[in-house]
Amino acid sequence: MSEALYTKDAYLRDAPARVLGHTEQGGVLLDHCLFYPRGGGQPGDTGRLNWKGGEMAVANTVKSEEGPVLVPAEGEALLPVGTEVTQRLDWDLRYRHMRMHTALHLLSVVIPLPVTGGQIGAEKSRLDFAMEQPPEDKQALEDALNALIARDLSVTDQWITDDELSANPSLVKTMSVQPPKGAGQVRLVRIGLDDEQIDLQPCGGTHVARSGEIGKIRIGKIEKKGKLNRRVALHLVD
Repeated sequence: MSEALYTKDAYLRDAPARVLGHTEQGGVLLDHCLFYPRGGGQPGDTGRLNWKGGEMAVANTVKSEEGPVLVPAEGEALLPVGTEVTQRLDWDLRYRHMRMHTALHLLSVVIPLPVTGGQIGAEKSRLDFAMEQPPEDKQALEDALNALIARDLSVTDQWITDDELSANPSLVKTMSVQPPKGAGQVRLVRIGLDDEQIDLQPCGGTHVARSGEIGKIRIGKIEKKGKLNRRVALHLVD
């Protein structure tokens, strides 16, 4: 199994690793993986692997039972099993995903309705809500979201057991995607500490360490998607 380094330090930009094997689809498995695999609405990381005398561009990262799988860019040759490499993230892209992901968690605080879907992007992200009527004042929502961001709240995580999550079903905000169970433990992401805590929910993605890193956010279109669903778009201002 590959160790997921991104769960321990989302700010790690490069790290050593060894090639464990290849998948039937032509992907690469590492013993310690820096790259986040696509899932939970967050895109897979991109970047490159460097080793003595060579380099491989990573076009995507996906999940497998053995751990994250690096998908080589088209035309790239697979490196031999056992090769010692240095992983290098496309950091600018990852960091935008981190800012967006934390912003979406805050959006679920500003709009306290069940979440029916979501997608993270570098330029635009969105959450879908079980919302029959559109918000009366979109600007008020945007102002409230930016006020939470400006509080520069800490973003931390903790692990609980599957049984603890089952005993606290209110922690799960998403109706369409359930937290992964079966491994014995589930990761929770908390925004704010102690009396300042404003959000706590299961999440396996990468986040900024403080809400102030998100920067200013603009709420874009709010679109009707079905009888009881509305899609709210978010944009990073810078």
